[in-house]
Amino acid sequence: MSRAGRAVAVEVWEAALAAARVEPLVRRALAHDGHRLRAGAFALELAPIARVLVLGAGKASAAMAASVVEILGDRVTGGLVVVKDGYARGAGPVRIVEASHPVPDERGRAAAVELLGLAESARPDDLVICAISGGGSALLPAPAPPITLEEKRRLTALLLAAGATIGELNTVRKHLSLLKGGQLARAAAPATVLTLALSDVIGNAVDVIASGPTAPDPSTYAQALAVVRRFGLEGRAPRSVLDRLEAGAAGRIPETPKPDDGIFARVTNLVIGDNSLVVAAAAARAAALGYAPEILTRALAGEARGVARTFVARGRTLTPPACLIAGGETTVTVAGAGTGGRCQEFALAAALELAGAPNLTVLAAGTDGTDGPTDAAGAIADGGTLARAACRRLDPDSSLAANDSHAFFRATGDLVMTGPTGTNLLDLYLLVAEPLRRD
Repeated sequence: MSRAGRAVAVEVWEAALAAARVEPLVRRALAHDGHRLRAGAFALELAPIARVLVLGAGKASAAMAASVVEILGDRVTGGLVVVKDGYARGAGPVRIVEASHPVPDERGRAAAVELLGLAESARPDDLVICAISGGGSALLPAPAPPITLEEKRRLTALLLAAGATIGELNTVRKHLSLLKGGQLARAAAPATVLTLALSDVIGNAVDVIASGPTAPDPSTYAQALAVVRRFGLEGRAPRSVLDRLEAGAAGRIPETPKPDDGIFARVTNLVIGDNSLVVAAAAARAAALGYAPEILTRALAGEARGVARTFVARGRTLTPPACLIAGGETTVTVAGAGTGGRCQEFALAAALELAGAPNLTVLAAGTDGTDGPTDAAGAIADGGTLARAACRRLDPDSSLAANDSHAFFRATGDLVMTGPTGTNLLDLYLLVAEPLRRD
């Protein structure tokens, strides 16, 4: 085990996480001089504006809303933001509500109904600022009747267990919702809408972040139905879900608003932060510590255990001291009954590849602070992980087969614990290569 490698991995991770802090990102994006509000190419004179409402959802959205209130002060009239349990914080006149993630619950459904009502109350002389971040899709469940929340929840769980990507999951959810896929913008029209988004998706597509509640939706009912069929879920998906998707694909239900819809004339969507900030900060800290940084990709994707094997193989080719860095989001196809997340599964698969490599350390963690349905951000593995596991009578192969990475790393003491971070800019994957020492 390389103690130095572990210390370096943790320090690089902490520097990357600091770069993901929401408050500086909002302050950098949003400027208010007392008369005019600016955000990128967006500029608006505030004198004619009657009300400023802040609406939103996502793991980082409470921190985003608080920063908007700090910038605009008493110009903010009110609003509602929904966050994951444990992510609430004060945001002045904007009410913060907690709900379940990744599987939606009744609290989220009730909040979605209230938020939709606030959007529909907006008038032409109102400004609606939306604070959107990853997790917002599950936190704002507004199932289209007759689909029930339980039925939508069941479908979400099926898609997650099948290994659906965030894009595939959101394509389906948009077409079962009254809010997603540009429908929040439609509800708020003809008010002016400014959306500030933190991207938790590869490529920063605004229609994918939190299922794009204020973005034009290029996906269709036919594509949503194809996702369900691709994962072989037709026999297990609720009948009401299949009925809606089939009706939409046949043209019997109106589509979500598309890019040429006039409602978007007064809508601006601005991505204010993404995973590139995290990766760049990691590379800078690694270099400052004397480790040559190599950025593998900012779009790491695929099945976690397979990607981990490739990642370690690439790390073995580095000339130490060096640090291999990747950003992105892998997926896990759940086959076992264990508990874990994509980063912990990545680290466990990496541990199997690192056996006998005393100079290599891998850290995989999510910037939101929660990996899957666990309280860990991720995990660390090195050449000594399997030996420590053997001392505790743990079988890494069995743990991986059961998707039980959380219990494995809890027993070895190698979980990365941050608590709720208030941000969400995808995951960070590190491999630190130390010079081999002659003992």
